[in-house]
Amino acid sequence: MADVNDGRRAETRGSDTVWYADGLRFSCTQCGDCCTGAEGYVWVNQEEIDSMARRLNLPAAEFEARFVYRVGIRRSLKERPGGDCVLLDPTTRKCTAYEDRPRQCRTWPFWDSNLRTPDDWAEAAAACPGCNHGQLVPLETIREQAAKIRL
Repeated sequence: MADVNDGRRAETRGSDTVWYADGLRFSCTQCGDCCTGAEGYVWVNQEEIDSMARRLNLPAAEFEARFVYRVGIRRSLKERPGGDCVLLDPTTRKCTAYEDRPRQCRTWPFWDSNLRTPDDWAEAAAACPGCNHGQLVPLETIREQAAKIRL
């Protein structure tokens, strides 16, 4: 497997080394692979619900009734059997609300769980054709994205 850091120098803060200090390559291919697979949660808040409802020309209450369910006090997008997000078009494999997708989706793949180690990044890259391709995303942008959500 190729070194995802391409031999670049790692940033050091005391004893902490950030292995992706020189950035990571990523460009969303809109393949839909991150919208399917194992069952899980896509957490949404009211602002995101309202935005996606407008995108789909639905009243927010109708959007929520059709596409959202409660998990305790939180809300998540529903899934189809097998784990596909309810907003993933089964024919085109495109997100029907892509321009207004939730923060959790917008910040992929720069989640803490994918950034812990090069192996964690490689695992994400194995499932996502946009990882390690496209533009170089600088460290500061990665940090900004990772700070928006903790997964």
